[in-house]
Amino acid sequence: MKILLVAINAKYIHSNLAAYSLMAYAAPFREQVELLEYTINHRTDFILQEIYKSRPDVVCFSCYIWNISVVEALVEALSTLRPDLPLWLGGPEVSWEARAFLMAHPKVQGIMAGEGEATFFQLCEHYVRGTVALTEIPGIVLKDETGQVVATPDRELLSMDELPFCYEGLKDQPEAFAHRILYYETSRGCPYRCSYCLSSVEKGLRFRSLPLVYQELAFFLKHRVLQVKFVDRTFNCNREHAMAVWRYLKDHDNGVTNFHFEIAADLLREEEIALIGQMRPGLIQLEIGVQSTNARTLGEIRRGADLERLTQAVLALKETGTVHQHLDLIAGLPYEDYGSFQRSFDGIFRLHPQKLQLGFLKVLKGTYMYENREAYGILHWQQPPYEVLGTRWLSYEELIWLHRVEEMLEVYYNSGQFEMTMKILEQAFDSPFLLFWKLGDYYERQGLFQRKHTRMGRSEILLGFVKEEDVSHLELYKETLTFDLYYRENMKSRPPWAMETGLFKEAARRLGRERQNCHLEPFYYDFKMLLENAQPGYPERKQEWEFYCFSYEKRDPLTGQAKVEKISRKEP
Repeated sequence: MKILLVAINAKYIHSNLAAYSLMAYAAPFREQVELLEYTINHRTDFILQEIYKSRPDVVCFSCYIWNISVVEALVEALSTLRPDLPLWLGGPEVSWEARAFLMAHPKVQGIMAGEGEATFFQLCEHYVRGTVALTEIPGIVLKDETGQVVATPDRELLSMDELPFCYEGLKDQPEAFAHRILYYETSRGCPYRCSYCLSSVEKGLRFRSLPLVYQELAFFLKHRVLQVKFVDRTFNCNREHAMAVWRYLKDHDNGVTNFHFEIAADLLREEEIALIGQMRPGLIQLEIGVQSTNARTLGEIRRGADLERLTQAVLALKETGTVHQHLDLIAGLPYEDYGSFQRSFDGIFRLHPQKLQLGFLKVLKGTYMYENREAYGILHWQQPPYEVLGTRWLSYEELIWLHRVEEMLEVYYNSGQFEMTMKILEQAFDSPFLLFWKLGDYYERQGLFQRKHTRMGRSEILLGFVKEEDVSHLELYKETLTFDLYYRENMKSRPPWAMETGLFKEAARRLGRERQNCHLEPFYYDFKMLLENAQPGYPERKQEWEFYCFSYEKRDPLTGQAKVEKISRKEP
């Protein structure tokens, strides 16, 4: 008997926590259960071939919005090739409307609805030992012998301490940790009831005991995992639990592993911020869901947040210089029109996090938002990821513009590749939102959205944009763009607008003799001032250029930028 678990991830670097957890809980059936992991970038026919060649007796798929279309295609093909092969699905994409899904997909035998570890264990018991009937297994929706769809009673939730550590089996597979993100959880459930989130329909909030958590964190640290991403919905909702974990990480830091947490910043107090300030820069990174600054919108989506306290916490965290902050906004929420979203964007952008994600509402089955979509006038894609197409407050045409703003934000701000230039360019506009809107308009007018661009090409486009919007500072922008190019990497070719090399070639050769893996570049403007200030104003142009050394072996742990040092010119 072979029971096959199939996980299809969004990217190679991701791991499927659900599949690993099911495997670990079903350890008594280790000889019968096999896990196959793929990504949505694999050809569907390749995945089909691999599944078919493994000769499974049962196939179980882990289903999410990013892979459900692939799973549906595989189910159709497998049932054609092997009509008697039992096919089971689980995961959030099929759990909430399981009956309707089975009616629409008659070749699927059943669905594991909700939390799956104990359910999968009993499925293994059924197929391997025959000691339990399918209709006796809680937490499944299936077709009975007559073809009718029936649901068994809901399953009681497990204690978090009953779940075995799901990565123990990888201890002898170091390649499994190389360049991978491992997902991990110390709690399930969420204290918030955000109307757009599936966590809002989960019952209860459960935590894993700290001694177990410490053992598992030690495992990650020992194996020098690149990144561990906590999937706890609001990690710091229990202050004592969060502080204990953060203290352990600070005290046992291996100098390599990064830990990612989703938190509510308005819950942070001085003690937590002080602890984070004592950490190695880059040890942890924080994702903070702001979603909106519109008070009526926050009330309607049932997300309580103290925006003033959130702002203070974000700025205090930034002052520590030890933590990468990723702030989120969602477009398409109730009572958030175009002007309101612009105000939300401007307010959060001016906090200057390392990353600001402009997301779009996904109307997920099972959520309060989905149930009330008609009342809100929400139009959305009927296929995954069910993204919003319009609301009573926001038209599709306005959403098109917001998507353009999002793309410009990703390219010119979130990428970190234009840091110096964006610091200057932001000052040319009363509104950060307007800056990215006008950039999007420039791309649209020039027909640039339909083309692929190199980094150098993006720089040249930005230079063209500057000639329209702030031409009086054109020479400054030429230098900031040159600086930005070398800030990230040692360019193989100089930008066409950069200073002529003959002016400083001999001086650079002299200064660079004892400097390894670095680049020397002259500038007339004082970049030391720009590096040290978030909003420095327009620096004055000096009479003579000065050298800056870009060291690529010493990078900023939060941004990945080269270490930069202004050095003496040393004229002969």
